[in-house]
Amino acid sequence: MKKLRGHPVSPGIAIGNAFLYLESELPEIPRRKIRKNQIEKEISRFKTALEEAAGEIRGLYEKAKGDGGKEQEEILFAHLMMIEDVDFQDQVISSLEENLENIEWVLYEASRSLMQKMLSSPDQYFRERATDIKDVSSRIMNRLLPAARVSLAELDKDVIVVAQDLLPSEMLSMNRNHVKGIVMDMGGPTSHTAILARTFNIPAVLGLSFASSEIKAGDTLILDAGTYVRSSGDAPAGDVIINPDKKDLDYWEEIRIRHNKKIEEFSQIRDLPAETKDGHRVLLKANIEIPDESEALLQFGAEGIGLYRSEFFFLNPGESSDEENQFRTYSRVLKAMRNRPVTIRTVDIGGDKILPDLYETSEKNPLLGWRAIRFSLARPDFFKTQLRAILRSSVNGNVRIMFPLISGLEELDDATAMLEEARAECRKKNQPFAENIKVGIMIEVPSAAMIADILAKRTDFFSIGTNDLSQYSMAIDRGNEKVNYLAQPLHPALLRLIKMSIDAAKKQGIPAAMCGEMAGDPNMTALLLGLGLDEFSMAASSIPLVKRIVREVEIPACRKLASILLRGVSSMSNEDVLKSWMAEHIPGE
Repeated sequence: MKKLRGHPVSPGIAIGNAFLYLESELPEIPRRKIRKNQIEKEISRFKTALEEAAGEIRGLYEKAKGDGGKEQEEILFAHLMMIEDVDFQDQVISSLEENLENIEWVLYEASRSLMQKMLSSPDQYFRERATDIKDVSSRIMNRLLPAARVSLAELDKDVIVVAQDLLPSEMLSMNRNHVKGIVMDMGGPTSHTAILARTFNIPAVLGLSFASSEIKAGDTLILDAGTYVRSSGDAPAGDVIINPDKKDLDYWEEIRIRHNKKIEEFSQIRDLPAETKDGHRVLLKANIEIPDESEALLQFGAEGIGLYRSEFFFLNPGESSDEENQFRTYSRVLKAMRNRPVTIRTVDIGGDKILPDLYETSEKNPLLGWRAIRFSLARPDFFKTQLRAILRSSVNGNVRIMFPLISGLEELDDATAMLEEARAECRKKNQPFAENIKVGIMIEVPSAAMIADILAKRTDFFSIGTNDLSQYSMAIDRGNEKVNYLAQPLHPALLRLIKMSIDAAKKQGIPAAMCGEMAGDPNMTALLLGLGLDEFSMAASSIPLVKRIVREVEIPACRKLASILLRGVSSMSNEDVLKSWMAEHIPGE
């Protein structure tokens, strides 16, 4: 028996036999010199391969549209844009003419160079988009060098698919009735494989590095991608157990059954309000990174989108970021949410999210540098393009605008002034938009929390970003494994900053929301209710867990808990108090 550890990206337990889906080796890509009189022939071969590959994608795209598969449709549309990218085609042809080498080799070199550029990005999402380039270039290469491949569409028995990587096209065409789990060497939570796995409700663990070489075809696997019945003493999700003994098999089968029953229980409260026993109502919303996720939120009972991280739109290669495409994308999300509120955060570029085409500077301390609202204010044309797109999309739903990383009144005033300019530009072009759009700010810098009473007078809502607020309060890089233990949600200083922000919002009569990881932790729900939080925004899959806690407690008890923890002397002592409180007040905790 052997155990591997990766990233759980789509929750659930899968037990079954491994089906190894390893890439069939293409014939060795030939490299040869060509004569000038052969250039046109190679270009013609290239264009024919492009047309055939594009035709295949269009066929899948039309099928996705017919089946109502919006997530699949969006991915395939992005692939079509890549394959029809004139700049990429011109780059390949120019290289062909300059180097006088055969088209297969030129295409291989061009796609490899582009993939390496993406993989070198410090941002995980951007690195994962290299898979899309691989998918598109493989389609073209398969027309130039046809090679047989095993088809996941032909699966005729239940399996757990084990692969080095899965292209989006392979996910879209596989027989999902027989794929009970996915184990992959590559990938992470924002990869298209992860997104589609969540869409199809297939448990998946990615980023295992060497799973495809450690696992043999037919091996019995237990895949633990996270459950709703995990206790505090259990190991974190993300394990893949190879050839377990009977004791482990029986144990995990019981967990799988309990997990599925818990999902059924959650479905029974999905449409019930997030209301405490004594009638206090709060809102539970979801965070999203890309539009593909918006339609799946409602099955978890999301009452809206509290944080749409719009920067991921700009991190998707092949995705045009012009105003029209932004407008269409935001409109699609608003329509999917059926008039539920959607809060779009303007781009938080910089820090750990670098866009090579837009962000050209190198900084010693990027998390303390030119990022978020600072970047946007320095690029007014870029910023106003996004603002106009959001404004125009407002006719399709209930949109709210949120500015990130506001540190003081000057930044808020400057951002608001640019929004007014964007409004004026829309009016000049007779482009309709809603006049009553709410505009809020994120509280994620200690200075903003300390002057929250001032900022509250100039904004319509607060949303507390506890990830960055913790990072900047504790002076840590939460991505640095040597110090991330200091990111303590129960640190008295952080709790006081949160309380200060909520109190300022209450005094001004505006809602106080939270969209950091703390909002989605059910162990923190009673505390946040006691601090006075109005709205919680989190990963959609956390909503049932948080709603359960909300419906089990009463506000006076929560306020008493918050009062005790605010007076706590350390994170550790607060953890002990909270653990005892949960055991006393929450059944099953």
